[in-house]
Amino acid sequence: MAGTEAETVQAGEVEFCTLGMFILDDIDFGGSRPSVKNILGGAASFAVVGARLVAGSSHARSVSWIVDVGSDFPPETLAVIKSWNTSCVIREDHGRLTTRAWNGYHPNEKRDFKYLTPKLRLEPSMLSDAQVWSRTFHMVCSPSRCISIVQDILHRREELQRAGQAPSPKHAAERPIFVWEPVPDLCTPEEQERFFQANHIVDVVSPNHMELGMMFDQPGWTEDSEQSQALVQRIIDSGVGPNGDGCLCLRAGKDGSYAYSRNQKIWLPAYHQPNASGSTVVLDPTGAGNSFLGALAQGMVTAGREPFEIIESILSPSESWRKAMTAWGNRQDIPLALICATVAAGFVVEQIGVPRISVAGNGKELWNQSEFTERVRLYTQRLYRTVEESPQRHLLTN
Repeated sequence: MAGTEAETVQAGEVEFCTLGMFILDDIDFGGSRPSVKNILGGAASFAVVGARLVAGSSHARSVSWIVDVGSDFPPETLAVIKSWNTSCVIREDHGRLTTRAWNGYHPNEKRDFKYLTPKLRLEPSMLSDAQVWSRTFHMVCSPSRCISIVQDILHRREELQRAGQAPSPKHAAERPIFVWEPVPDLCTPEEQERFFQANHIVDVVSPNHMELGMMFDQPGWTEDSEQSQALVQRIIDSGVGPNGDGCLCLRAGKDGSYAYSRNQKIWLPAYHQPNASGSTVVLDPTGAGNSFLGALAQGMVTAGREPFEIIESILSPSESWRKAMTAWGNRQDIPLALICATVAAGFVVEQIGVPRISVAGNGKELWNQSEFTERVRLYTQRLYRTVEESPQRHLLTN
């Protein structure tokens, strides 16, 4: 295999790294529209799009990932990947096929998934030294594998530090942020014990509302169900994060997301809302959850940059918002990052596959002909209005 593209990135420059796989997708919409094939996808691609949207062109190279290229890899797909200007390690192996999968959609947002070719799973040992020093990591895996990945990354960092190869004292001292997306196939009652164990070592755990229900033998999670709220409290009481100050983030599709910490809850509606006639621009939900979490991870290291400045300038006049932020304590980055994540997911659902990147005449970077920061502004302005009208709907101290 040949590794290219990312060798020029230095340790300490990477802010986001995913251990998700690159996959070429076939998508079956259950008869609601024609099936499509050979779509750039997989958890890696969509998570990287989310992180890249938040990073912007000025920090594009801080987003890092690995793409395994088989003998059947479409050249036009490679061109799209390179247009993002991320720190992408391309590994070529013409002795195998590119990992391919089938996605099937059903009513009520139920999804089926299966691999069509052998997968090549990414291991922490495959990461470059620069990637190992990433400030954030995104994982899509079982609870057991989550625990193993976190331990292996921390062990590699310790070894590099002992060898005097930490990029800076700050990097050596800081624990990276781990964002974990439980793999849907293993959201089962048999995995509950390991699920609670894995929660203790990650900063964010994020199943979707259907997956959480499946894991705890419920038909699905809903915010207005006492049983569902008791389950959330059980998870928070058990502990998320090494210090118990992590976050359970439930992705609820068209209903947005619900995030819970030890002391606080926030509900954020989805970026796209149906219009008066009930129609919406949402075309394909594939990858939206991955992009949400990639953006969330990158957002958690975005303090002081334009997206956060926009959010804070709009929401700071709200007394309800200021009180809620105080309740988040030293994790006030999470609500702001969740806003970025919501906006990022909104780009992904507008087409089949990934959003299209371009540059405007004034040099501004556009995705689907829109600026990410402008959408952050529009969404946050809507959020400000609804928080002021009904703060308890969005913000609730536990």
